[in-house]
Amino acid sequence: MINYVLRRLLLIPLTLFGIMVVNFGFAQLAPGGPVEQVLAKVQGQAVEATARISGAGSGETVSRGGGEGAGKYRGAQGLDPAFIKEIEKQFGFDRPPLERFWKMMGDYLRFDFGKSFYRDESVIRLVLEKMPVSMSLGLWSTLIIYLVSIPLGITKAVRDGSSFDIASSWAVIIGYAVPGFLFAILLVVLFAGGTFLSLFPLRGLTSVGWEGFPWWQKILDYFWHLALPVLALVIGGFAGLTMLTKNCFLEEINKQYVVTARAKGLTEQRVLYGHVFRNAMLLVIAGFPSALVGILFTGALLVEIIFSLDGIGLLGYEAVVNRDYPVMFGTLYAFGLIGLVLNLLSDLTYHLVDPRIDFEARR
Repeated sequence: MINYVLRRLLLIPLTLFGIMVVNFGFAQLAPGGPVEQVLAKVQGQAVEATARISGAGSGETVSRGGGEGAGKYRGAQGLDPAFIKEIEKQFGFDRPPLERFWKMMGDYLRFDFGKSFYRDESVIRLVLEKMPVSMSLGLWSTLIIYLVSIPLGITKAVRDGSSFDIASSWAVIIGYAVPGFLFAILLVVLFAGGTFLSLFPLRGLTSVGWEGFPWWQKILDYFWHLALPVLALVIGGFAGLTMLTKNCFLEEINKQYVVTARAKGLTEQRVLYGHVFRNAMLLVIAGFPSALVGILFTGALLVEIIFSLDGIGLLGYEAVVNRDYPVMFGTLYAFGLIGLVLNLLSDLTYHLVDPRIDFEARR
């Protein structure tokens, strides 16, 4: 097992490097980089000011000028080439892409993620500010998914083929087929002032003046704001775990040791929770790290955007829209590393809960 862990640890930097190469390459090909965006804003402000002063069209002002480097960016005509080069230097685009990539990776190895282009704050500080929101969504939704899916899966296994099993299977199929963000939109329309009711807030995790609330009101206000986002994640995430629990129980119920336990006169509850539960839950419990990764780094992104929650997902979305490369690549590197480590921990958990599972023996 030690050799397997060492191999996985050696693969983490290679995998992370590949992720960064692919995303850096796509970022270079995508139009509308940070330099172009700044130049477009400056050019737009200049045109607007000219239009206000002259009261006439600004087409001649936009097209006049040029010079070396001005034609490199759309909308940069009419700006001083020295100013353009200064903007490029400010963003680090005065160097070739390959040199910028190696410098970025060297900084990231030291966990130096730099500062945001537009917020004048370090990437680490921004992530730490947004982390409580994403952690709240991820931890509560994962906890509720396990609390709902395990009893439901056990009940479906015990009553396999019954009307309850068939009806709940339809609910599970719908929950699996419909993405979580569609449920989020539906919840907004129904309960957050969209079209029908306005029972829940649509923004943030706390109300205005939350600091001055008594402790019990703070807790109620916190869960009031979390109710709809967590419900959207739970509806979209409980299906897979429910079916996994059911299949694990069905497999164990038909084994010889269960027949022997029943023959000894043990009650059905004692058989299920004293013998079957221990063995059937191995795969379910071991999958907790990977389930948390899925909730934190995939499902919560669109839910944060829909409910305007200022978390990691919304931060990443705004960074992509604004081409804030330090935030984009810094969070990608950090969470890619966390995800790879948690996936390794998930594999190790399988071995810990069931020593018979040996990845080292695989061919």
